Amino acid sequence: MTMQVLERILYAEDEPDIQEVASLALEMVGGFTLKTCNSGLEAVAEIEAFEPQLLLFDVMMPGLDGPSALAKIREIDAYKTTPAVFMTAKVQPNEIQQYLDMGAVDVIPKPFDPMTLAEQLQEIWKKSQL
Repeated sequence: MTMQVLERILYAEDEPDIQEVASLALEMVGGFTLKTCNSGLEAVAEIEAFEPQLLLFDVMMPGLDGPSALAKIREIDAYKTTPAVFMTAKVQPNEIQQYLDMGAVDVIPKPFDPMTLAEQLQEIWKKSQL
């Protein structure tokens, strides 16, 4: 069985500075095709047109936060099992477990390292494909 290559990431983050750094890290360094959304609502609205292989969500966003956006996306048949990763500045072990219980495959702490973010996601992707 050949493993799919990770190419398309849907990224939801409401903070423009963080969005910019992550976008550069993922597009320039990682070579990914990225759809950046400013909110969970936008992510839910854009997902079917973009068809991502991986979801990357900030946990805290106004309106629809990351966990709520993921719950909505999980209602769409095609995305019930799409690997999802949360990014958050609040990384308590019990919170990480909550995010994993919600269906995330991993949690990346903020601030993240832009030079290794693409590699981190590549590793998470590989593990999720096993």
